[in-house]
Amino acid sequence: MGEVLMPQMGESIVEGTITKWLKELGDKVERDEALFEISTDKVDSEVPAPESGVLEAVFFPEGDTVAINTVVALIGDGSRVGRREAPSGDAQAAAEAEPPSAASAPAAPPAAEAAPTPAPSAARGRIRSSPLVRRIAKEHGIDLAALDAGSGRDGRITKKDILAYIERRESAPRVPAAAVAPFQPTPEARFGRYSVQPLSPMRRSIAEHMVRSMRVSPHVSTVHQVDCTAVARQRAAAKDKFLAQNGTKLTFLPFFLRAASSALKAYPTVNASLDGKDLILHREINIGIAVALDWGLIVPVIRNADEKSVLGLQRAVNDLAERARKKQLKPDETAEGTFSISNYGSYNSLLATPAINQPQTAILGLGAVTKTPVVIDDAIAIRSIAYLTLTFDHRAIDGAVADLFLEHARGVIEGWNESIL
Repeated sequence: MGEVLMPQMGESIVEGTITKWLKELGDKVERDEALFEISTDKVDSEVPAPESGVLEAVFFPEGDTVAINTVVALIGDGSRVGRREAPSGDAQAAAEAEPPSAASAPAAPPAAEAAPTPAPSAARGRIRSSPLVRRIAKEHGIDLAALDAGSGRDGRITKKDILAYIERRESAPRVPAAAVAPFQPTPEARFGRYSVQPLSPMRRSIAEHMVRSMRVSPHVSTVHQVDCTAVARQRAAAKDKFLAQNGTKLTFLPFFLRAASSALKAYPTVNASLDGKDLILHREINIGIAVALDWGLIVPVIRNADEKSVLGLQRAVNDLAERARKKQLKPDETAEGTFSISNYGSYNSLLATPAINQPQTAILGLGAVTKTPVVIDDAIAIRSIAYLTLTFDHRAIDGAVADLFLEHARGVIEGWNESIL
């Protein structure tokens, strides 16, 4: 009988939420076939079956948050389906998992019987919690000692405990924290005929990240108009051959990635992160690309973007975007970005002011490339124009540096002389 574990999805990931079981009890599964979907604070992903067989037991229902390396299901020959046997004690103890709630277990697939409720530890001494819980507490200025004994094994404070505490604290009348709480209760929103759709784990994570970004960083945006005619002409001339040779379409994005990489080398404070009172100047240029999904937004990272050609960048963009939409990204592929780009122009938006992806110091917004009448040498001409927006953290970057960064990027695009094929 094979145990299915909640996987370690990255060095900083300590737990995951089971969002969907893709198989039911008694179903046959093949090795590496997608078995269930999980959501972490970084990425949504499918978890494959570790071996072939029959799904004989499921210990956590959809919606449960489970510590890594916890046994969540069993795969066997099918002879023990529905017997609801608990996983091995050693595996559970090693993972310090939260006990599943029997009351919340769905009918199919059913969860195992809940483990005994851990006794509250009044004299627990060292406070037991995960790195994720401690990070959340630090961000919200919470002393974990203020919480009652956690609901996890041996009084461990879980993510659910800390989030419930935050919600209680911030919804209390004496707390005016409307500007800092990502989820303020607004009962006046419920009127007339309506339905309720709980935010998904990814949507909640995005909300928390955006609220924190706007609270922490003084956002300022500057906008420059860029003449993309030289790039547009070369792209139009090369796109058919590019597709035939490489099996992928040629978009405008890799050109802007090349321009941004060059500008980041020239202005290193834009390729940086803030850590308290320290500005971390990154030597690598790792550019995150915002990818819109049906269920949210994710920012996979192109590492060492400055070392890649137009072809290499286009392949990297396509690969990351495709695997993001198939829930095949690993959390590490969304980590260690030094700068981000939001390509809202792909949805025909001309101008926007994107929010900074913390702890980075800036993000570049790309508007749509459109044919526009402009004045050149006192004459009107039709050119391919786009608006570039740089939103920057005014604690680290001044307006002059931001404008020089965009001017550098504009110079690369307008004077494009790099081979495409």
